[in-house]
Amino acid sequence: MQSLLEEIQTTGVELVGQGVALLPALLAAIILLALTRYGAEFVRSLTRRAAERLINNRSLQGLLVSVSYVAAWIVGVLISAVIAFPNLGLGDIVALLGLGSVAVGFAFQDIFKNFLAGIILLLQQPFRIGDQIIVADYEGTVQEIALRSTQMRTYQGEEVVIPNAVVFTSAVQVMTANVNRRTDLDIGLDYNTPLSEAKQVLLKALDDISGVKSSPEPEVDITGFGDSAINFVVRYWTAPQQAEVRRIKTLVMVALKQACDEADYNIPYPIRSVYFFNQDDYSDHYRLDKTPNGATSDNS
Repeated sequence: MQSLLEEIQTTGVELVGQGVALLPALLAAIILLALTRYGAEFVRSLTRRAAERLINNRSLQGLLVSVSYVAAWIVGVLISAVIAFPNLGLGDIVALLGLGSVAVGFAFQDIFKNFLAGIILLLQQPFRIGDQIIVADYEGTVQEIALRSTQMRTYQGEEVVIPNAVVFTSAVQVMTANVNRRTDLDIGLDYNTPLSEAKQVLLKALDDISGVKSSPEPEVDITGFGDSAINFVVRYWTAPQQAEVRRIKTLVMVALKQACDEADYNIPYPIRSVYFFNQDDYSDHYRLDKTPNGATSDNS
């Protein structure tokens, strides 16, 4: 019993001695962690200034700033761990980080998937902040491209947050990618309309409309014979923004209607012919005595 007490006492003294010996290192590690906060802020500020001078893309600037801030914290934590535990080798740290990354990867795989998709979107830049896009059944203006999601404001004023993984794997239609955007407007004129003359009248109606571009030139095509009208398509080019497209489309419709009225062209309503048969005398279009369309029989 006496030997057990002596062993416990010896072990306790050794632990206290080791704790006292580690105390300066622990204090130094804590101080270093506290300084890491200010160092990370300094690195982030420095990276932001450099990125603003060298990179035009605001989203990519934000990515670099975030990465530099996280990297500064990782370096500070690793150095603090080495100072606090001198016997901790580089191999042990790498093994610990590897196991931790696997566990975190399984737990947050959707977050990492969106994160990687966000990095690729920022590097490839298929669209930028301010572009008007259509993606995943949503259409609107891009407000922000973050690491996890893309924020978009619809034309109705609604905010939509789309995960970057969805944006990356979906077809994205960038409406403002080019300086010009074409609108195709259908119009039908009745069958008494002189076609060649009508094409010129419709084209001339676009000449005085502000916003309709002369290059590329507007076009008028005859696309088919409809049930009650000959179908035309008026194609013209405008600025790509949705508000401008809507505004000019209204002006074009008013101008086309006025031009048709002045040229005495009729825009017909749909026409349907309805035939009535007396079901007592007819079966389909034959009389019950098999005489087509009510013709009289010569047997009378």
